[in-house]
Amino acid sequence: MLETKDSYFKGRGSQINTHNKFARYQYVQEFMEVLDEELLENHKTEIIYTHPKTIINKVESPDIPGMYSMNPYQGCEHGCIYCYARNTHEYWGYSAGLDFEQKIIVKQNAAELLEKHFSNKNWKPSAIMLSGNTDCYQPLERELEITRRILQTCLKYKHPVSIITKNALILRDLDLLIELAKYNLVHVMVSITGTDESIRQKLEPRTATYKNRFKVLEGLSKNNIPCGVMIAPIIPGLTNHEIPNVMELAAKAGATSAGFTMVRLNGAVGPIFKDWLVKNFPDRADKVWNQISDAHGGAVNDSRAGVRMRGEGPMAESIRQLFSLSRLRFMKQKVNLNLT
Repeated sequence: MLETKDSYFKGRGSQINTHNKFARYQYVQEFMEVLDEELLENHKTEIIYTHPKTIINKVESPDIPGMYSMNPYQGCEHGCIYCYARNTHEYWGYSAGLDFEQKIIVKQNAAELLEKHFSNKNWKPSAIMLSGNTDCYQPLERELEITRRILQTCLKYKHPVSIITKNALILRDLDLLIELAKYNLVHVMVSITGTDESIRQKLEPRTATYKNRFKVLEGLSKNNIPCGVMIAPIIPGLTNHEIPNVMELAAKAGATSAGFTMVRLNGAVGPIFKDWLVKNFPDRADKVWNQISDAHGGAVNDSRAGVRMRGEGPMAESIRQLFSLSRLRFMKQKVNLNLT
């Protein structure tokens, strides 16, 4: 754990670096005097450039059949404490904690690989999701523009693409999204977990404000770009009461569809989230933890297909009903109502 006793790393979600299960050795804090000061206090973002051989990933899951995804970045500066993708950073030799937010792996040749893939005569066009793992519009995208080049490639080949993001930076690419929408080739889901900024600043420290995310929906809708709201993940005892508020504001902003997922604390995300929860909400930490467990059969994670993203039991059922009723109330005139 790389943390001084009384510190809190502002602007970061995780406050610790959990041990990488694939690593043979780890740093520990028992002997503070022998650790370099830089190791303990340097929390600047490090960019790691890579040149992979492939960029398209076929999602092999009964939950999402026939889906392909593409991630120009691994790791994410947004720092969302609950992110299930944190565990993937361990495959790169890093921690799922602070490393996930600080060490961002950039796939520089993503657009070139995509064009090569589209040019393959054996490729049968199928919708590709951007941000299946980490946000394609995270802060680095403003400078690197890899996602923009990917969208340019999709437009060039008239290839369908879907996007999920929680960053207002997507509005930079309205010109491309408008053209893709003319051919019915794009759909955008904006991830919004609540409306309380004081919670967002702790939960998702480097994301766009909730207000700006609703503005994203407005900007997309006004330009006839199909868009919806993803209320995800819902955290019992912390954000579940926000479902009606989010649904109402999203509908007013132009969202025509809605979805949700239940928080699941898989792998290293469990201890990372619990550490964060105790430090930020000591008065309700036990309650929130127990309610998450109640929604997953007594555990904080359930990997079973068909259950993992929805949960089960009374708590999960009450959330599902609140979501369904809220969607029916605020989106009853909208086009797509069948996303539960």
